[in-house]
Amino acid sequence: MELVGPPAVAHNERRKSLMKKILGSLFFVLLASSLLSAQTVPFRPPAVPLVLHDPYFSIWSFNTRLTNGPTRHWTGKPQRLRSMVRIDGKTYRIMGTDPNRGGSLQTPALRQTGLEVLPTRTIYTFSGAGIALRLTFLTPALPADLNAFARPVTYIIWRVRSTDGQLHRVAIYFDASSSITVDHSSEPAAWARFQLDGAPLLRAGSRLQPILQRKGDRIGIDWGYLYVLPAPGPGVSTAIVEPSTAWDSFRKDGQLPKTDELEPSTVAKALFPVLAAAFHLGEVGSEPVERHLVIAYDEVFSIEFLHQWLRPYWRRNGTTAAEMLRTALADFPTLEARSREFDSELMSDLRRVGGEKYALLSALAYRQTFAATGLAADAYGNPLLFTKENSSNGCISTVDVIYPSSPLLLLLNPRLVGAMLRPVLEYASLPRWRFPFAPHDLGTYPVADGQVYGGGEKSAEDQMPVEESGNMLILAAALAHAEGNAALAEKYWPLLTRWAVYLKQKGFDPSKQLSSDDFAGPLAHNANLSIKAIIGLRSYAYLCRLTGRPKAAAEYRALAEQDARRWMKKDNDGNHFRLAFNLPGTWSMKYNMVWDRILGFHLFPPRVYREEYAFYLKHLGPYGVPLDNRALYTKLDWMLWTATLAPSRRDFEKLADAGYRFADQTPDRVPLSDWYWTNTGKQTGFQARSVVGGVYLEMLDHPAIWQKWLKRAGFPATPANPQP
Repeated sequence: MELVGPPAVAHNERRKSLMKKILGSLFFVLLASSLLSAQTVPFRPPAVPLVLHDPYFSIWSFNTRLTNGPTRHWTGKPQRLRSMVRIDGKTYRIMGTDPNRGGSLQTPALRQTGLEVLPTRTIYTFSGAGIALRLTFLTPALPADLNAFARPVTYIIWRVRSTDGQLHRVAIYFDASSSITVDHSSEPAAWARFQLDGAPLLRAGSRLQPILQRKGDRIGIDWGYLYVLPAPGPGVSTAIVEPSTAWDSFRKDGQLPKTDELEPSTVAKALFPVLAAAFHLGEVGSEPVERHLVIAYDEVFSIEFLHQWLRPYWRRNGTTAAEMLRTALADFPTLEARSREFDSELMSDLRRVGGEKYALLSALAYRQTFAATGLAADAYGNPLLFTKENSSNGCISTVDVIYPSSPLLLLLNPRLVGAMLRPVLEYASLPRWRFPFAPHDLGTYPVADGQVYGGGEKSAEDQMPVEESGNMLILAAALAHAEGNAALAEKYWPLLTRWAVYLKQKGFDPSKQLSSDDFAGPLAHNANLSIKAIIGLRSYAYLCRLTGRPKAAAEYRALAEQDARRWMKKDNDGNHFRLAFNLPGTWSMKYNMVWDRILGFHLFPPRVYREEYAFYLKHLGPYGVPLDNRALYTKLDWMLWTATLAPSRRDFEKLADAGYRFADQTPDRVPLSDWYWTNTGKQTGFQARSVVGGVYLEMLDHPAIWQKWLKRAGFPATPANPQP
């Protein structure tokens, strides 16, 4: 747990003192599983995940202290959540800035003492005025349980106890702005209150409700409904009022206004009331007192796919918002316990394979990966998972975004990888996709009606033919490896065969074309792209064997092995391998090579890994290894893939620790970037993207750990063996 503020040199002594208190306090006994697994090195995330579900419902703190700025959408636009605590008649902020800064009703911040980001939880701790307070944001993103995973619900939990042996009168305040439901302040909002089994339920949404009509990159939603549902209990009150009215009322006497805001917003008035809740805890002693609420967002429809509107996955069986919220309340105790256990075990495994800093970086990447996707259901109730290319061009289901995002899903529930691949395969199977290679994307989020990148459906210009064809074949093989069967590949076999034939003809020595790293421009004879084609062909051979096509399996395996030998001769530059076949004196990270190791193909001998990795370490800067010799920037996902090629745990940690150091020290306070400068740690571009799920690739290189998590998700204990 990071202690924010005091000098780091005193950290160990404070920690020893804290542990003594833990042993004597029931409060900390209840927290023991969390604290004992907590981080042992300080970590300052560039932005802190709070409420993360999809590209629209994605709320962060861009500050280390939760009271030093407003909470924000991943784009940086304020999406305000606020919280205060009233202790013995005096009010303190614990989330959000003071709206009366400089005025007569200033509200001081309670001292923040800790911040911990875990896979499913973000935990802040505060102390002062005789109390200790823990504020937790719990999003039970448990991929093995798609019902819980798909629910657009975050639990916000306050836990308070006295620290001075005295009783203290305590009340908690929370609000969420109705502006979360619109993209621009000029759009009018509407609000209402309901009763859910006798409990007050607050709702807000845009007045116009233009469902699925807005698409693009850095935009917010303007349809659907935001809900705030306090858990039933003594001392609960709610209100829907103008923000300053709610704050002033609570600061004055600890109460919320008795009358809701009745006037609808207009463009002229630009009024966005808050959905506010208060919990009056009474007198709090050393025994901890806890309250929680649910904050949720119902999109009603979430994706347009091939001109059909798809419901969110949680709505696939006709579930209503009321039923979803009712279930969320009922499931809270179970999901809280399961999430604590999940976090503890996943963090333990991450530390085991990559060390403490790798674990911290991976925990930060966890919810971000899923929050850049939308999970919908097809007409038969099957899950379809659509990625959004955040902070790039807003494309939906970009294949070279799916590719780096996949390791986290392959680890915890490969079914979600199939859910990402199926929309691409369905689209590419249509006559309208007339090219012999795989598409780049399906449109602009949330509208997946056809490719928009490069030449779209009209020409092959500015496309990524080798990149995307190789990606799809490798992902199909990785999915089959994890699931223990090639059912998805069999269903789309003619399509996969077409792409394999294309790579056979065009993949080994690629013509001038773009790759996933399109920001670097097109390149001919790209050696890393050639590796992708070679492993793509070997992946197809593997799928042939699994689907009972031994002759084709032998043919494509032999071709891949032959091409790998040719590659090692053609690209050799002495003590390393080149960026491009025709460019001596150049180099690049050969991150595509990792699948040769993960899938056990053995196309490239271990000496190739060793030689390349030793060369990379010669170019290691303060924040990592550059992507190639052309610039000092790197890609976080590709660098961690490259780290998986390391010959030792120590060498792996050199790159993983550099990635951690970037996240901890970058001056850019935004959701984790995957494209940054290795010499300064400054963001080059990109943030809040799902590709950071790629940092989990190292977990797949430890078969026992991968098999354990696959078994938890209901898959065979042993993945399919790629060898005959």
